[in-house]
Amino acid sequence: MKVLIYSESQKMLKKSGIGRAYYHQQQALKLNNIEYTLDPKDSFDVVHINTVFKKSYKFMKKMQKKNIPVVVHGHSTVEDFRNSFRCWKLIAPWFKKCLFRMYSNADIMVTPTYYSKRLQENYPNVNCEIIPVSNGIDLTRFNNNYTKEELDEVRQKYNLGNSKIVMGIGLFFERKGLHDFIEIAKSMPDVKFIWFGQKYKVLTTSKIVKAIKNKPDNMIFPGYVPADVISKMLTLSSCFFFPSYEETEGIVVLEALANKTPLLVRDIPVFDWIEKDKECLKGKDNEDFKNKIQYLIDNDNTEMVNNGYLKVSERSLDKVGKQLEDVYKKALALKGK
Repeated sequence: MKVLIYSESQKMLKKSGIGRAYYHQQQALKLNNIEYTLDPKDSFDVVHINTVFKKSYKFMKKMQKKNIPVVVHGHSTVEDFRNSFRCWKLIAPWFKKCLFRMYSNADIMVTPTYYSKRLQENYPNVNCEIIPVSNGIDLTRFNNNYTKEELDEVRQKYNLGNSKIVMGIGLFFERKGLHDFIEIAKSMPDVKFIWFGQKYKVLTTSKIVKAIKNKPDNMIFPGYVPADVISKMLTLSSCFFFPSYEETEGIVVLEALANKTPLLVRDIPVFDWIEKDKECLKGKDNEDFKNKIQYLIDNDNTEMVNNGYLKVSERSLDKVGKQLEDVYKKALALKGK
């Protein structure tokens, strides 16, 4: 069995969760000795499509005419498109059309969580089987095996001094809760708050622009940084705080758990797979978040982070690769192959 992993506009998506998932799929298949290609002109038995736009749809229909099974990856939902970036309401009808057209014509779908599966099952004319498969996590990237000198170098680079650190990651989307992150930073001036992620100025909503303009002195925006910097910062942080209002999984949450960094997320359905108070903390509003950040700073969280690591280990890339292999075999069986 040979798989084509397909992604339209990968250069544009490289710094997004979809771009990371695309890379993770390749690693997961390698770990399970499953042959794959990224070249649509190559020979292959199954297509795994990660995008939903016109080019992807045309390619899917072309493959189905050749009786090649198509697995569509349900990375996106109507729900997580809302309140993401400027003018999203104008684009929403077109995006919904792309999404529904792609999902309703798939031979089989994978999606990162049971939560996103429930949403997608209720979309118009989606009748194929939808199988939850995590985007996965490369546990080998997060071993905390850094010297004091390496960590001190990162502290100096961002002028963090000896302060306690609260970290977040994400595109500068309103949906990610960045405005809440900044408000809480204002209320905790003795703690350094740092948010990593690519900023696309033209896409940023006025609410986020205003929040950034009025950020406090203890709030830092270093932009998009290499993976090794992220893992070092996770090691230094007293809390990884992710106040997102809507996700299909949230790869950054997997990274925090894999790094054994105390995790605080918004209490929303997508995170039901992480047990509240045992593997992470969950909050409902800014006052709740502030209190829980202070709790994580003041207390020993060893038991919680160890529990969280065990939970995220179930989503390691080697396990994800086996699950994807099962999906591909099901897709082949649907075509009588």
